[in-house]
Amino acid sequence: MRSATRFVLLTVVLGLSAGSRAAAQKVASPDSDAPNAPAVKITNGVATAILYLPDPEQGYYRATRFDWSGQIADLQAGGHSYFGRWNPKYDPKLHDAIMGPVQDFVTGQGMEAAKPGETFIKIGVGVLRKPAEQARGFATLEIVDGGKWSTQVRADAVDFVHEVNDPKSGYGYRYTKTVALTPGKPQLTLTHRLESTGANPIDTQMYNHNFFVLDGQPSVPDVEVRVPFKLEAFNVRGDAIEIGSDRLNYRKPIEQANRMQLKGFSTSPSDYDIRVENKKTGAGVRITSDRPMSDMVFWTSPKTTCPEAYIHVRAEKGRPMEWKTTYDFYSLGK
Repeated sequence: MRSATRFVLLTVVLGLSAGSRAAAQKVASPDSDAPNAPAVKITNGVATAILYLPDPEQGYYRATRFDWSGQIADLQAGGHSYFGRWNPKYDPKLHDAIMGPVQDFVTGQGMEAAKPGETFIKIGVGVLRKPAEQARGFATLEIVDGGKWSTQVRADAVDFVHEVNDPKSGYGYRYTKTVALTPGKPQLTLTHRLESTGANPIDTQMYNHNFFVLDGQPSVPDVEVRVPFKLEAFNVRGDAIEIGSDRLNYRKPIEQANRMQLKGFSTSPSDYDIRVENKKTGAGVRITSDRPMSDMVFWTSPKTTCPEAYIHVRAEKGRPMEWKTTYDFYSLGK
C-alpha cells in the first residue's frame, strides 16, 4: 500500500482550567503489540484519556474503514474505564483493529462512478483506489494519497484537521474534529466540521462504532443498553440479546458477534440519547448528539458493546456541516 500522507504534529501545551492536575503529554503506547504508535494523554482533572494520533508509518490504525482520528486507548473517569482494546488480533491494516469512539463515513465519495483502478475518497482516510473486484466485508484498500493531517495537542483536548483533494473524482474536503474533556466534568465531546473543497458535495451516512469496554469487562448479562424510544429490531443475527421495549440485555455471555438493526426513533435529536451501563461494576455512559439519527445498529462481540447511531452528513462547497456528540460518564447510584 502506497500512501503520500503529509503529517504535521503541533504539540501545544496550554494552561489548564481550575482543578486540572497535569498538562497534555506524549506517552508510551498502552498496547504492547504497537509499542511505537504515537499517543498522548489529556486530562481535565476529573477525567483522563490516552489518544492515538494518526500517522502513516507508525499509527495504531492504518486501515481504510474508519476515520484515523480520535481513537481512545483508555479513558478513566470516576474510578471507571470506558474504552480499550477488544480485538484479540492486532494488525494496523486490519479494518477493525481499532478502539472507540471512532467514526465510519459509510459511502466512499465517488466510488460508484469510479471504474476499477480509478480513485475516490474516504473521509478520515484519504484518496483510495477502486479494486477490480469488490471484496465482501471491509477490505483494506490501496491509499493513493493520505492527504495532510495536522494535529494540535492541548492540555485537555486534541484538534485534528484532515485535508484531502482528488480532482480526478471531483471530491475534496477539509475535516476538523476536536476531542475534548469538558472542564470540571466527567464528560467528553467530539466536535466535527466538514467542508467540501471539491467540485462535488459530500453526501454520506456516518456512524460511531463506539467499541465500549466498560471497566475491562466482557459482554455479559451485567451490561445493559437503553434508549428513550420504543425499540423495533430487524435483521437480527445471533440469539444472545434480549430485546425489550426500550433496552437491550444480554441473555448470556457473548461467544461470537451478534448484530441487529434498530428503529423506532424519531427525526428529533432528542432520540439520539443512548445509555450503556454495567450493573456489576457501576460504570455508566450516556451518548447524545445535536443531530437526529438516520439509522441505528447494535453490534457486539465477546469483549465490546457497540450501539451505533448514524447521522446523515451533507456538506456543499461554501456550506460546511457541523455536529457534536457528547459522552457523559457516571457511576450508578451516584
